[in-house]
Amino acid sequence: MHLNPYGEYAVLLAASLANDWPADRAGIEERTREHGMTMRFPVASGDHVGTRRVIDEWLRVVDADDPDERAGLLNAQMAAVTAYPRLTDHDGEGWHLHYRDEEEALPRVLAAVISVGTSLHLVTRGMNRLGRCAADPCGNVVVDVTRNGRQRYCSVRCANRAAVRRHRARA
Repeated sequence: MHLNPYGEYAVLLAASLANDWPADRAGIEERTREHGMTMRFPVASGDHVGTRRVIDEWLRVVDADDPDERAGLLNAQMAAVTAYPRLTDHDGEGWHLHYRDEEEALPRVLAAVISVGTSLHLVTRGMNRLGRCAADPCGNVVVDVTRNGRQRYCSVRCANRAAVRRHRARA
């Protein structure tokens, strides 16, 4: 049985790209593989710049404080990349659902996957499960996948650093 892969992995992929932007297109495609995408993308000269625009637009969702604003931004992003959902077995590993046309350019595929994935993540886990690291001055994206929904830091390092700062401020 294949579970819907558009939720958690897609939003984690977006955060990974936002927090550590690859130097070139190959780095973007490598990151997609690391996060579970198996399809090959047709190469185009504007893929790196186009994907950066997708991530910058997604960061508007991350930085939106109001759930209604978040929903509006995500609805607009999904509408911009709308395609008929379709069943595919492109990698020979079993049938699954895509929310995009076949043979789409890398930025457009990522825009579809990330917007749908972020939407699924937020509606299934909570509209507050996406934000910025609470450790000043970090600012990395935090995708809260914890059971209790209280993840505030992008890493253990940032959490520890913030705890040390709080301890020193009290002392």
